Amino acid sequence: MKGILWAMLASTLWGISGTVMQFVSQNQAIPADWFLSVRTLSAGVILLAIGAVQQGRGIFKVFKSWWSIAQLVAYATLGLMANMYTFYVSIERGTAAAATILQYLSPLFIVLGTLVFKRELPLRTDMLAFGVSLFGVFLAITRGNIHELAIPTDALVWGILSGVTAALYVVLPRKIVADNSPVVILGWGTLIAGLLFNAYHPLWIGAPTITPKLVISIGAIVLIGTIFAFLSLLHSLQYAPSAVVSIVDAVQPVVTFVLSIIFLNLKVSVIEIVGSVLVVLAIYILQRYRSEPGIE
Repeated sequence: MKGILWAMLASTLWGISGTVMQFVSQNQAIPADWFLSVRTLSAGVILLAIGAVQQGRGIFKVFKSWWSIAQLVAYATLGLMANMYTFYVSIERGTAAAATILQYLSPLFIVLGTLVFKRELPLRTDMLAFGVSLFGVFLAITRGNIHELAIPTDALVWGILSGVTAALYVVLPRKIVADNSPVVILGWGTLIAGLLFNAYHPLWIGAPTITPKLVISIGAIVLIGTIFAFLSLLHSLQYAPSAVVSIVDAVQPVVTFVLSIIFLNLKVSVIEIVGSVLVVLAIYILQRYRSEPGIE
């Protein structure tokens, strides 16, 4: 129960972060390039500092071979950078609720990648999960009307891409995390992503007007949605197995929906809610009955 509660806290914090992100991208009209440069660089520095306190010189262990360095860079670019960018743009052009539901499909993309690249036959529960999730996404995105989308088409595309990149975010660091602290790997990955984002768009160029509201919002996203959420998730794994913890991820889209309705005046229909519930149910089926390490 203690593990489940800590995992619920992590999912709740991610749900809060997604809602704040919509406020920043739409109400504050903050460009994605500048926001991501600030967020990733600051989060990377903080996470790596935490890792240094815990591991000391052990934070440099990941650089022991070119192979582990290559894996770290792949994780930072194809996983972290790509996921943060696609998720933010999906929220910017649509809603946090829709983007969260689409990103929540990442376990399905992991299974699909396993089927394609490892030539494994799908389980019955895989097929059931795919069917339920696709129908759920159809209802959530169209409100049951195939001729009209509830969000812009580009928001839908970026949301699907965020689901794919979230799958890469889970799969790519698996081997190096086995030999290193997860906090250290996330710290280095985020720092590398931050440096690359700043190489493309330095945070001191084209900066928006800095207001207390903007500082608090970005601080909340960095601390609540990155630092505290990830540390809560790691802490939960000390008390409950990852298969149990992963099921509690369903809290995140629920929190995002509720907060978006309360604070961002999101208008949702019963059909959209049913569709979102079906997506959560599909991922529950997948995570409950599949024993793939990558799905846990």
